[in-house]
Amino acid sequence: MHNVYVNINDMDNNDIFKKLRIAFDMKDTDIIETLKLSDFEISKSELGALFRNKNHRNYKPCGDQLLRNFLNGLIAREKNKK
Repeated sequence: MHNVYVNINDMDNNDIFKKLRIAFDMKDTDIIETLKLSDFEISKSELGALFRNKNHRNYKPCGDQLLRNFLNGLIAREKNKK
C-alpha cells in the first residue's frame, strides 16, 4: 500500500475514491469485485465516469452510498486476506 497525504477538506467523494484506488493499487475489475462484496453492482462504464475529469461531459459525481459500499467491501476484502 502507498502512503497518501492530502488535505481531506479540499476533497469530494470522487477524490477520496481515486486516492483509495491508488493506495490499494486497484484496477477497475478489483473495484467492481470489491463493491460486489457489499452487494453493490456497478458497470465498468459507470465506474469510469467516476474517475473522469470534473469538466468532462461524462463525469459522474460519486454519491455517499457508493463510497460507503466501496469502503464496506474494502473492509470485507481486507479481512478475507488475513
